[in-house]
Amino acid sequence: MSAADRSVSLVTLGCARNEVDSEELAARLEGAGWSLVDDADDAGVVVVNTCGFIDAAKKDSIDTLLAARDSGAKVVAAGCLAERYGAELARELPEADAVLSFDDYGRIGERLDDVLAGRRREAHQPRDRRTLLPLTPVERASSTVHIPGHGAAADLPDGIAPASGPRVLRRRLGGGPVAPLKLASGCDRRCTFCAIPAFRGAYVSRPPAEILEEARWLAGHDVRELVLVSENSTSYGKDLGDLRALEALLPALAAVDGISRVRLSYLQPAELRPGLIEVLCSTPGVAPYFDLSFQHASGPVLRRMRRFGDRVRFLELLDQIRGLAPEAGVRSNFIVGFPGETEEDLGELTEFLSAARLDAIGVFGYSDEDGTEAATLEGKLDDDEVAWRLAEVAELAEQLTAQRAEERLGSVVDVLVEERLEPGPGGGTAQTRYEGRAAHQAPEVDGTVIVTGGELTAGDIVHARVTAAEGVDLVADALETASPR
Repeated sequence: MSAADRSVSLVTLGCARNEVDSEELAARLEGAGWSLVDDADDAGVVVVNTCGFIDAAKKDSIDTLLAARDSGAKVVAAGCLAERYGAELARELPEADAVLSFDDYGRIGERLDDVLAGRRREAHQPRDRRTLLPLTPVERASSTVHIPGHGAAADLPDGIAPASGPRVLRRRLGGGPVAPLKLASGCDRRCTFCAIPAFRGAYVSRPPAEILEEARWLAGHDVRELVLVSENSTSYGKDLGDLRALEALLPALAAVDGISRVRLSYLQPAELRPGLIEVLCSTPGVAPYFDLSFQHASGPVLRRMRRFGDRVRFLELLDQIRGLAPEAGVRSNFIVGFPGETEEDLGELTEFLSAARLDAIGVFGYSDEDGTEAATLEGKLDDDEVAWRLAEVAELAEQLTAQRAEERLGSVVDVLVEERLEPGPGGGTAQTRYEGRAAHQAPEVDGTVIVTGGELTAGDIVHARVTAAEGVDLVADALETASPR
């Protein structure tokens, strides 16, 4: 087997949590003597870290696996789709040379050696990963079940990180001043529409010391904003015996040398404590940003989803947040066409959206997911009705988020610069332009800010006055650099 054969390209699909998992795999592979390459055409093996959340993501994962096969490399399916379907995926997709479970991650180098040598392994039979951990959260720390993105320093092969620096089981696969940092994995909630807990497992928090160590390591790799990710960040610490652990961790992360901004994502409204709201709204270096998983605003629909709240309670929560931080950013996702959703329920949702002043809104049409309780519920709407409701609410959401962006005209925002743009109209005589994000904008999903003027570098945070809004995107003039890289 040549050194060229033992080269691997990692393709990551889905959410930021998968990005962290891929960077753990990269560190393990490098430690096992594999060479990491960017282009599948240069790789002996292509590993696709798949997404298996909804039908569109599953299709994208399958298409990516098939495209990887066209490169001539061996193809390996990993990630959520592979974990969720296992042997079934292997049967339906013979183009994949291996389908790996999360349990294979600790020996990923050996698994790829098997693939190169033509030694086919029987794919795993999927199981409910919640059953692999103790029912009582505080007993889970002693478990040896592999959890992607939770690799400890003791797992790290010698030579991955410099002897003088933190030993972290991670290798950055991309650049830029922003990186996700995993708080926890799994979920103990039982939302009727969601299959994630079954293949991601029960909730497990990473120890604070491990998270801080990785934050320092990321800061040493030119990261300036940490985006804290998990399936449910508001549950952080419950299995560590400290429900207020997050309130202590956030200021500690913001104090890490080199980190300019910490952003928390994936919050459950029913678990959002007043103390956590206060920390998010008042801690220097922590973005007053609320990624709230509302999913709907009708009480009856939310009960069928096995969730809590309603339009009035959610608006009261938003008032509480904005009472502490008037310019706080708020985003959420919503499902329309859920089984049993009436026109009155839909009206509750649109009334909430019209009053909520959200910065970003994701809208999804309901579809059955394998193994979920919602798939067995009565009152299913036909596809055309779901599509109509989706189009109506999505159009309203686009209008409302554009209005919310216009409310920020004239305000001063702190923009994290991510890249310098090519000159705009006017060629060389035009002002220098940069693209970045304000505190109310998370990566990939919430829009950007185009900053004009100044001499800036990726990683700078600049005060800028908003002069225009284009949908959810803003245009602003640089005033001064608040935190140079």
